[in-house]
Amino acid sequence: MRGKLTEKASELIEGQNFAHLATLMTDGSPQVTPVWIDRDGDIIRVNTAKGRVKLRDVLRDPRVAISIANQGDPYDRVVIRGRAVEVTEEGAEDHIDQLSRKYTGADYQKPPGQRRVIIKIRPEHVTS
Repeated sequence: MRGKLTEKASELIEGQNFAHLATLMTDGSPQVTPVWIDRDGDIIRVNTAKGRVKLRDVLRDPRVAISIANQGDPYDRVVIRGRAVEVTEEGAEDHIDQLSRKYTGADYQKPPGQRRVIIKIRPEHVTS
């Protein structure tokens, strides 16, 4: 499906399922990172710290792929290809706490000096 999240994709994102975010490094090789994930409508949100490879990658080349498997049944999965359409610090501190509560049940224990950002991803192709 193009441009919109499927019902299955939305369910997997809303659950406590880890996602794997693939970005492209400067030499074109893929880099994959497990991430916490949520959504705002059809926009997928990933929170990261400034200075991380995935952030540098999407700022240079916004193309990404995301794989999400149901933690209870890894064959129940979805793959999303899309583009990072925005990177913002606005609301990122609250967002990492929301994600941490979703995945761990507690607020995020941020290391001193760490600055958080939200990467907003628009899906272009969703396969389940």
